[in-house]
Amino acid sequence: MYSGTYSSHRFSFNQQITRANVSGLRLLWVRQYNIPSPTIETSPIVTHGFMFLTVPPNRVEALDASTGALIWAYDRSLPDHMSLCCGVLNRGLAVLGNTLYLGTLDAHLVALDIHSGSLLWDVPIADYKAGYTITGAPLAVKNLIVTGVAGGEFGIRGFIDARDANTGKEVWRFDTIAQKGQDGASAWTQSAARTGGGPTWLTGSFDPSTNLIYWPTGNPSPDYDPSVRPGDNLYTNTMLALDADRGTLRWYFQFTPHDAFDWDSTEIPVLLDGSFGGRKRHLVAQANRNGFFYLLDAETGQFLLAKPFAKQTWAKGIDAHGRPEPIPGAVPSQKGTAIFPGDDGATNWQSPSYSPDTRLMYVPLIDRGATFSLVHAAYREGVAFNGGFAEPFPESTSEVAVRAIDPITGSTAWEYRNPGTSFGGLLSTAGGLVFGSQGETFFALDAATGKELWRVEMGANITAAPVTFSCNGKQRITIAAGRDILTFGL
Repeated sequence: MYSGTYSSHRFSFNQQITRANVSGLRLLWVRQYNIPSPTIETSPIVTHGFMFLTVPPNRVEALDASTGALIWAYDRSLPDHMSLCCGVLNRGLAVLGNTLYLGTLDAHLVALDIHSGSLLWDVPIADYKAGYTITGAPLAVKNLIVTGVAGGEFGIRGFIDARDANTGKEVWRFDTIAQKGQDGASAWTQSAARTGGGPTWLTGSFDPSTNLIYWPTGNPSPDYDPSVRPGDNLYTNTMLALDADRGTLRWYFQFTPHDAFDWDSTEIPVLLDGSFGGRKRHLVAQANRNGFFYLLDAETGQFLLAKPFAKQTWAKGIDAHGRPEPIPGAVPSQKGTAIFPGDDGATNWQSPSYSPDTRLMYVPLIDRGATFSLVHAAYREGVAFNGGFAEPFPESTSEVAVRAIDPITGSTAWEYRNPGTSFGGLLSTAGGLVFGSQGETFFALDAATGKELWRVEMGANITAAPVTFSCNGKQRITIAAGRDILTFGL
């Protein structure tokens, strides 16, 4: 699955590559693509010696994991015109049994035979003409394939959708914009709810012990101008805990009510067990785009902790109930207001990692602000619906980092920091390593101290997360960089 396990640790117990020998990593094979997209954002899945990955715009490939040789490919045609906020991209697949599952840019869910790539079924999830798309990897839970949708910049009404893995038939759907008669509807005016946003564009997590799916949601629409959508705007910028069998809401926690900054809360939720407040608990942690690190009780949604993990200038703090205390005047304005973090957030879709060995959560982050300005927004189907814009601060003023956070206390154990404006997702291993990227540099850090132990310049920007696997008894590391897929080993 996209995050390695249901708990979304992105941690591997493979320990052939260690702190002592990681400096000997070398390139074993590379696969290059002639595509218009500047970067591939896929997180490959490796099973039984085969690697499955997605390539923009909607291509699935099966490779020999030991050589990178192509075994089969599936290409799906797309409409000529689609409403895309952030490029032609896809972040990955789900695997269940002998079937691969792909979400498409025109908002379909596709099932493929894992051995041949032949199409088993193809069902529409939403209408792409209204701005819906799917860019994230689905999640396989029991006999369900669960997917979210993107399109928060186009005035969609978001949802989480669960389909029968064998047929593609809908089993349940949860609306992230509370409609009239539903719980949470009072957080909207009826007119604003029709174009409320609430996309669900990144993959959630699942806890079999509670039978709960944890799926985070994105920004309300229109961006930047909350005056036209009064109230808290449920369930945008929210962590949802849904019953896996029925899709009913067990609990929710809203990180940024009445969001004015496009701070989607779609960052990967990480599940862990730990002792907090004198007792053992199931916990869910998230480093949020708004600049705060959160810890919640995974069974009840009780707010436990919030601490800044990057520079933020919009809130005095978080109150005892988990609600932010905004700084007066820290809102978008017609003349422009300077705020940290910028609209890309202090972190974004790039995956964190959690190591059960160090009990640290590793978070990729950026310290960069933006000037937020207001403009008039008018809704038209399939057209960008933004009540303003954010102008990022100059690149020379920003820094990217990997921060190791104790999730129980929110305190920082170490930090690896460089000038820059881009970063990739992270991977930790039982070899005592954290693999990650900043700009065009791929590196390995000591998981306990943050010391750099190995680096290689890739010659292209990296935003995806690396994966590790064993092939013919040897540990391998694979990463997407620019338009290439590269695999390293000792």
